Amino acid sequence: MDASMTLAPEPTPTSDSLRLDVLDAVVSRATDALLDLQRPDGHWVFELEADATIPAEYVLLKHYLGEPEDLELERKIGVYLRRIQGEHGGWPLFHGGAFDVSASVKAYFALKMIGDDIDAPHMVRAREAIWAHGGAAATNVFTRIQLALYGAGPWSTIPTMPVELILLPRWFPIHLSKMSYWARTVIVPLLVLQVKKPVARNPRGVRIDELYDTPVHIKPKSKAADTKWLWTWGFNTLDVVLKAVEGLWPKGLRQKAIDRCVAFVTERLNGEDGLGAIYPAMANSVMMFDVLGYPEDHPDRAIARKSVANLVVLGEDEAYCQPCVSPVWDTALTAHALMEAGGEAAEREALRALSWLKPRQVLDVKGDWAEQRPDVRPGGWAFQYNNAHYPDTDDTAVVVMAMDRARARLGAGSGYDEAIARGEEWIVGLQSQNGGWGAFDADNTFYYLNNIPFADHGALLDPPTVDVAARCVGMLAQLGEPKDSPRMQRALAYLETEQEPDGSWFGRWGVNYIYGTWSALCALNAAGVDPQAPVMRKAVDWLISVQNPDGGWGEDCESYALDYKGYKPFPSNASQTAWALIGLMAAGEADHPAVARGVQYLLDTQTSDGLWGQEHYTGGGFPRVFYLRYHGYPKFFPLWAVARYRNLKRANDRHVAFGM
Repeated sequence: MDASMTLAPEPTPTSDSLRLDVLDAVVSRATDALLDLQRPDGHWVFELEADATIPAEYVLLKHYLGEPEDLELERKIGVYLRRIQGEHGGWPLFHGGAFDVSASVKAYFALKMIGDDIDAPHMVRAREAIWAHGGAAATNVFTRIQLALYGAGPWSTIPTMPVELILLPRWFPIHLSKMSYWARTVIVPLLVLQVKKPVARNPRGVRIDELYDTPVHIKPKSKAADTKWLWTWGFNTLDVVLKAVEGLWPKGLRQKAIDRCVAFVTERLNGEDGLGAIYPAMANSVMMFDVLGYPEDHPDRAIARKSVANLVVLGEDEAYCQPCVSPVWDTALTAHALMEAGGEAAEREALRALSWLKPRQVLDVKGDWAEQRPDVRPGGWAFQYNNAHYPDTDDTAVVVMAMDRARARLGAGSGYDEAIARGEEWIVGLQSQNGGWGAFDADNTFYYLNNIPFADHGALLDPPTVDVAARCVGMLAQLGEPKDSPRMQRALAYLETEQEPDGSWFGRWGVNYIYGTWSALCALNAAGVDPQAPVMRKAVDWLISVQNPDGGWGEDCESYALDYKGYKPFPSNASQTAWALIGLMAAGEADHPAVARGVQYLLDTQTSDGLWGQEHYTGGGFPRVFYLRYHGYPKFFPLWAVARYRNLKRANDRHVAFGM
């Protein structure tokens, strides 16, 4: 989308419009609205929406298992899927995005399963769009697996991942410990499904043969970045060999491998929060138990199925399935926003939120991260309600900073001292050799694995990224880590090295360069980098250069394109505007006219309920493959930005004292 086509004229803030009493009123309304959304036990959790893929897969899972019909739920999911169908006829990966063949095939299949007539106009448009992009044969690996489970596509087109993979020694080049946590948890139960090759019960006998009947033949394209032809050729050759010997594996070895997969899954079932606490792994675990003959009432299968059901969001007329939930992330960030807003009620509820967070620190489970760091004590927080094997550095850093902020500002005493110390210890222990941090593992940099045919989604690894590293730097600096300590020097060197030539930073977990630049500027400020240093000036200049005429900021999800040519403009929205503002203020630019115009944009777009609306996706799952709409982002980030602006304007100096 061309941002210039839809943007409002440039605003001209006046001293009256940005008076402290006006800002106080905006902050007060937003604070009250946010407090109204707090759960009784003190936490917040907002909806986390992806694309059509997960709701479609949920429908297909129910029919795969042959569960009793739930016509009302299917009706509501059908309403949701039809609403988000794009003008191009198919389904995008984010609101208003381009056609995606894999998402479209799954959505079409689910709607047909629900009972939509294939001659209905929306189904005809979808089918024609899918045909134009190569049909079902052009989908990615995970979609082709889904189709094969229904007998709706051949297993022969799917790269072979022998179940015996789980038995390989850790030094072997292809090993589960060398993959990201999400890949690990998704693949292990999938290994069993691949070797068993079950066929869905599919009581209605629905197939999608018509999506293969197309004269257009397009080979599925990998979305992995920076692949190497020699590695790709080698792994493709290996796939040919594996297919040739597939029936020759010793039965005893194969059963041993299946048993090892089951043990891996059951150890990490995670109660009602599910395997890895993410939908694909959870759904695969249910199907694995099913194919192995576990009855519906078996405790492991039953709890796995319940974990999937917990992700369904039921509305009055629509329903969809979330990819996971984000209560720890939502609660910690909301606590920061409330402490920035200040006031008796906000500070009281922020403390209550931190009390909810404190017992969720993982202190007794050495998760998969310990494969790389066996001598490090656990001490992190997970993203979800429970996910003890997979805490992450990003959530941990944000929670620790919030607790430290409460300890310093709100007189919370020493009640958080031990939690903060253990969180810091864990973060320090997971620093990677290049000075940065990955989200879940240290030194998960086996880039050659992106060339295996199974990794066409380009998200098999969890290497260090700027946004996560910046949060860890901000946390360490806020806790008093000296700027010249060896680990801080390595971390700051990593951030400076990763800066783009135009002054921005790439954002892995948020869209994209605005997110990365906000994160890095906050970290550099907390670490004591001079605001006039070139690394800061270049970033400030870049942020100001991409401000929209209406005063806000926006960035298209297409900035994750494989060519990585950088930021792509997009109409302004609340969360990306807030990130840009917080970043600029961290760099000492609270008095810059661009900041005043950005704050004015937020004032002008605050809705009658005191919050901000936003349909645009600004969360990153996997670049080019999976995007997220955090429903909480336009609720707490704008409050945070406006409150910080007010606080700096009211203060005698413009220094931001926190790591975020």
